Amino acid sequence: MSRILPLRLERVGYAAGGKTLVHDLDVMFEEGPRTVILGPNGAGKSLTLRLCHGLIQPTTGRIVWQGAASASAQRRQAMVFQRPVMLRRSVAANVDYALALAGVAAAERRARIADALEQTRLADLADRPARVLSIGEQQRLALARVWALQVEIVFLDEPTASLDPGATRAVEAIVNAMDAAGTKIVMTTHDLGQARRMADEILFLHQGRLIERAPVDEFFARPRTREAQAFVRGELLPI
Repeated sequence: MSRILPLRLERVGYAAGGKTLVHDLDVMFEEGPRTVILGPNGAGKSLTLRLCHGLIQPTTGRIVWQGAASASAQRRQAMVFQRPVMLRRSVAANVDYALALAGVAAAERRARIADALEQTRLADLADRPARVLSIGEQQRLALARVWALQVEIVFLDEPTASLDPGATRAVEAIVNAMDAAGTKIVMTTHDLGQARRMADEILFLHQGRLIERAPVDEFFARPRTREAQAFVRGELLPI
């Protein structure tokens, strides 16, 4: 089966309500480095992930998955939100449902569910209703669904924004394990400490434009643009 990466955004723009929210994004996401997207509120971070994932369509430009038809690409990429949707089913059944939708045979689903729950430390909660889990456990369950699907790339939209430090560490450990297993990570965060821990490279957005891309150490030590310099200093930027 051919790979779906790299993913290319070619002069991608998005407008709504008469306002352009994303401007002419030219960027390629390749296998390997963990990519963290930074920027102030309203910079277009979440919109960019939604465009990549196919939840919304660009107003201008195009999004191209390498060597794969659109339907194939959709099955081999996933997105995790700040507050994931939990079905009125058990923890294991939530993972099973995702696999069934992806067309995975029942016999294979059992093994994948067991592995995903083990990797996300949810095996002891397999029979518990998903909607009674803590927020941190629900986020780990969302990651378990992704783990079971064995996707090539995952988009994470501030996955620890509502979590306490312990739950944040647990989520970060799972994301790092996914990276080690070969899944491409593209993630947004508002937490500069998390960006330093989790990123190999930084994409910095401001007012819907990609204005800087650099390895993580270079970005934090020597940001090139005035906007990135102010952001790293913790200053508020205009929306």
